[in-house]
Amino acid sequence: MQRPATIRHRTSLFEEATSIVEAEFASELSLDDIARRVASSRRQLQRAYAEIGNTTFREHLTAVRMDRAADMLGGPGLTVREVAHRVGYRQPAQFAKAFRRHHGSSPSAFRAQGSQGGREDGPHVAFEAA
Repeated sequence: MQRPATIRHRTSLFEEATSIVEAEFASELSLDDIARRVASSRRQLQRAYAEIGNTTFREHLTAVRMDRAADMLGGPGLTVREVAHRVGYRQPAQFAKAFRRHHGSSPSAFRAQGSQGGREDGPHVAFEAA
């Protein structure tokens, strides 16, 4: 059983870290960078993600990026390559692979489903376990 102060501290770390990820998801973010910015050690932040968010930093960052990408693909005007860059991927192929893993279809197929009204999955909780 953890002390209430420990739980409060890890909750605070997790909330601060997720706020940074939500705001700066397109940037090159690393666990070490976020830990420094929230005045924590890498290990403490890993524990906060595991115990409070039931996820990892990398899973959370990917989920945020993929959810933003899905939103962008739902609208007109952006190519898959442009969406990939806007959510922080330099290589469209890496983006497509991550998108397929997260959403179950390629970005172009997802876009086609959305334009036909067949999109069944709503927004994902940013820190749900994958």
